Amino acid sequence: MENLSQKRKISIMIAIMAAMFFAAINQTIVGTALPRIIAILGGMEYYTWVMTIYMLTSTIATVLVGKLSDIYGRKPFILTGIVVFMIGAFLCGTSADIFQLIIYRGVQGLGAGIIMATSFTAIGDLFSPRERGKWAGLMSSVFALSSVLGPALGGYIVDHMNWYWVYWIFLPLGIVAFVMILILFPKVERNKAESIDYWGSLFLTLTIVPLLLAFSWAGSKYDWASTEIISLFAGTVVALVIFLMIETRVKTPVLPLSLFKNGIVTLSNVIGFILNAGMMGAIMYIPFFTQGVLGISPTYSGYITMPMMLSMLVASTLSGQFMTKTGKYKKLALLGMVLLIAGMLMMHYMDSALMAILSMIVFGLGLGPAMSVFSLVIQNAVAPTQLGVVTASNQLFRNLGGTIGVAIMGTLMNHGITSRFKDQAASGQGVDLSKFDPAVQEQLAAFQNPQVLLNQPKLEEAINQAPAQMHDLLLKMVDNLKDALSHSLGIIFLYGAALLLIGFILTFFLKEIPLRTSNKGKTKSEPQKMAEDKAEPTTV
Repeated sequence: MENLSQKRKISIMIAIMAAMFFAAINQTIVGTALPRIIAILGGMEYYTWVMTIYMLTSTIATVLVGKLSDIYGRKPFILTGIVVFMIGAFLCGTSADIFQLIIYRGVQGLGAGIIMATSFTAIGDLFSPRERGKWAGLMSSVFALSSVLGPALGGYIVDHMNWYWVYWIFLPLGIVAFVMILILFPKVERNKAESIDYWGSLFLTLTIVPLLLAFSWAGSKYDWASTEIISLFAGTVVALVIFLMIETRVKTPVLPLSLFKNGIVTLSNVIGFILNAGMMGAIMYIPFFTQGVLGISPTYSGYITMPMMLSMLVASTLSGQFMTKTGKYKKLALLGMVLLIAGMLMMHYMDSALMAILSMIVFGLGLGPAMSVFSLVIQNAVAPTQLGVVTASNQLFRNLGGTIGVAIMGTLMNHGITSRFKDQAASGQGVDLSKFDPAVQEQLAAFQNPQVLLNQPKLEEAINQAPAQMHDLLLKMVDNLKDALSHSLGIIFLYGAALLLIGFILTFFLKEIPLRTSNKGKTKSEPQKMAEDKAEPTTV
């Protein structure tokens, strides 16, 4: 597709970015609105399933579509992804109860996974590795923009409109993206010599599903050592062993193991795993600090995280331009990691809204290049015929890193809060609930749950409605809870910084191959060509 005119390539990329924005903003807009939607539909105990099912289906779709798009081309899959996502979004708006919403969110997740997998790979089809730099930066900017607009728009819709418009408002954008890709995106003939790895796809799915469920539920729904969690991990191991056996025997594996003989691919995937595991601390737990510890409302809390997305947008665009101009990426990746670590350490010490904003800015400046570099690196390190499957492998490792990181950080937060309560009790600052009647103990226990801090109006109402003689006690418990939450979040941010430090060290060992100026694996520089040929794994 390098033979297409530059004007047509740009038109196709505009359509792809519209599809990406459509999928991304539908996810960010839901995050703010979901608590209100659940309150209307009921079923708060199934709240996590609305998020979990989306993550599961999108991850599975991303991996499975990677190899299939290498065989059939990107066009049918990105069109399918848009249609499936639109159907899921429309059905979500018709949900009468929480169970319908969960099912339809699963459909949405399938569409999102297909869109994400094919969109990033399509850049590789359209442009040489050198040119991809600026486009990868722009694609990352699409995520940043959706993260800025989505939360504010979601809050506005549920406050001023019917909740189903959260899912329906951007459906016209999906139609526009579909028509543009249908008309502009060229067809690619199927490689008839390649077969589909059905058994490998099945057991890859059976590996991913219990693994993600185990890390999603461990420490919250079930104990880490519970029978349910151990059984899920055991099922993951068994399915993984069978999957590896299948992949060594089939002619066209869904995830070629030969990819991981390429040091650049393996190292980039490991760094992507660590990067997502570490950065989720900032994205997931900053609201706990701003709303829970500082007592800032959700609306203004969003303004504090907005600088991170804006600085990420600027940094990703500039880093993309830099890679396109120079063909180099390693120093950029190292700089991104340094800024991420600095931002996370600043979060460890933050004690005010101003410090939180500065932390967000520094973290966003690091996130921009870090998010765009490694996807580009692995595409540059393999043959063009493996773009789909290698891009899917990178997104798989990132999804796993994010899920596992959030689960571990959640456990660390709970442990940190419990530990802080013990320290408060030992110093005489804590409140001994055993001195009260069982009924009173049950009421007071709610004031030791950090969730209560995330709804300040409801918390103030609960304190005001309590007997006057209890006010001082409740205020003391709230102060203790804020102190415990702040302490535990500090542990999480320190853990995130340590993880990112490991990623920084690994980045030093990443071999830099100057970005190719052609998708045919040839450049004007013979030494560069020899280095690229040496880095490319054997084609399966």
